[in-house]
Amino acid sequence: MSTNGKSPIIRKYQQYMIKAFKLAEQAYDEDEVPVGAIVVKDDSIIGKGYNQTERLKDPTAHAEMLAISAACSTIENKYLTGCTLYVTLEPCPMCAGALVSSKIDRIVFGAPDVEGGACGSLFNIASSNKLNHQVEVIQGVMEEDCKWILKQFFQEQRSKSNGEN
Repeated sequence: MSTNGKSPIIRKYQQYMIKAFKLAEQAYDEDEVPVGAIVVKDDSIIGKGYNQTERLKDPTAHAEMLAISAACSTIENKYLTGCTLYVTLEPCPMCAGALVSSKIDRIVFGAPDVEGGACGSLFNIASSNKLNHQVEVIQGVMEEDCKWILKQFFQEQRSKSNGEN
């Protein structure tokens, strides 16, 4: 019998999402939008990233893009067949397109992005049958924690821009 009434698969998703969340905390500490991502193959982390658009002055330096690049470098292949991406926020259209192009098997995300998500919330690029690859999407893993860190970050940003501390 599983502990806490959770299946072994859900527990595994949560274990990896905790690692992605720690990367989101790192982004938060660096004044970046707190999103973290890891790529897993055969129960090993082969790539990780967190948002670094401000630091790198690069609009493509999203957590997912950095994790994809690191994973491809690790396995020395442009395709991530047999891999799963864990990310704290639903991927945007750019990241979802890159994930489809990488031929990754699965995306597991925490918080939905109703304003720009491309894995079911606003668009569904990841699973579109109009593309040459469809990605399985699992949503809502550690959703409340992932929403909370984003909410905290943006509240702080608004306070800073209003001259409060």
